[in-house]
Amino acid sequence: MSSTRRHFLAASGATLLTLQAGMVRSQPLVGPLAPPPLAPWAVSGASAPDPRLGAMAWAVLAPNPHNRQPWALRLVGESEALLFCDLDRRLPATDPFDRQIVIGLGCFLELFRMAAAERGMDAALTPFPEGEPAPRLDARPVARITLRPGGTRDPLFAAVPQRRSAKQPYDVTRPLPEGAPAQLAAALLEPARLSVASGDVAAIRDLTWRAWLVEANHQAAWGESVELSRLGTEAVTAQPDGISLWGPQMDAMLARGELSHAAMAIGQPGHAFALRQYEVMLGATNAYAWLTTPGNSRAEQIATGRDWLRLNLAATAAGLAMQPVSQALQEFPEMAGPSAEMPRVLGATGTVQMLGRLGFATRAAPPTPRWPAESRIIPG
Repeated sequence: MSSTRRHFLAASGATLLTLQAGMVRSQPLVGPLAPPPLAPWAVSGASAPDPRLGAMAWAVLAPNPHNRQPWALRLVGESEALLFCDLDRRLPATDPFDRQIVIGLGCFLELFRMAAAERGMDAALTPFPEGEPAPRLDARPVARITLRPGGTRDPLFAAVPQRRSAKQPYDVTRPLPEGAPAQLAAALLEPARLSVASGDVAAIRDLTWRAWLVEANHQAAWGESVELSRLGTEAVTAQPDGISLWGPQMDAMLARGELSHAAMAIGQPGHAFALRQYEVMLGATNAYAWLTTPGNSRAEQIATGRDWLRLNLAATAAGLAMQPVSQALQEFPEMAGPSAEMPRVLGATGTVQMLGRLGFATRAAPPTPRWPAESRIIPG
């Protein structure tokens, strides 16, 4: 492989398409011998005496935008907890009103609730008990969680350890199974929120690509991804969030100067390579799923997150891959054109909250690094 080609592979940081091969393969990806950034996937804290801490050990595995893991939990008394947003983990360039961050927090809450039910506890969720913040989140709690005996175990919970965001081309020779949309809808708390399109999806595919180009060529939006890229095992271990590029191959490229944030900037070779990679990836899609709500309240955003988590788990259980492609739903001004097109292209009413690619993966996707659950507990 030429040095130029190696440079391209190293510099395409935001895609993770070719770089997944650089993950640590000499150690298990999950389990007690996993490298530290993946250790939370072993869920060793699930049996903690305090069921809130046990549920937290699972909840940190929830999907969330840019893997920011914005959750922070304060234990209250013997049976309650307050969920807060770590305001330093928001995405001001691509998520200026914190809508996507709230959806990620909704994913966390639903996984927390499901994990508590595994231990025979019912987790009652009260979104925004001190009011809904606008236009951005503030220091008020996102939700109050109250545990009490009860709770019904959810069959979707078995899919949690295998859930991934599969950022890769899908097998377009395999159509979505005929019964898949109904199966996915049945898994949601609000089945009517879900729509699925398969087969003739050229218009959706084109819109997702054009929206991705807007983000990729916008200085602040692309810069946000570059800044959140953790380069090399040492960096990922120190900060296991954001976009992680690590493992022996990546570490060697970093040492040789072939992997850097500068190489990923707009106009640099890595940026051009990322464009080509994403064009191939987004083009290899023959089905989409999206969630809508009647309005766009904070409570509806939380509800969307809960169902987005459930949709991902249902897809995993059905052997399907998913990846969010919600760039056209972002609210920064330069995205206004694709955003205005989205309801028409989807035939959607209300607010489209999430859009994802759906299909069959062509290779196994690795888990993403996570902060350990105990690091996300607010002392006192």
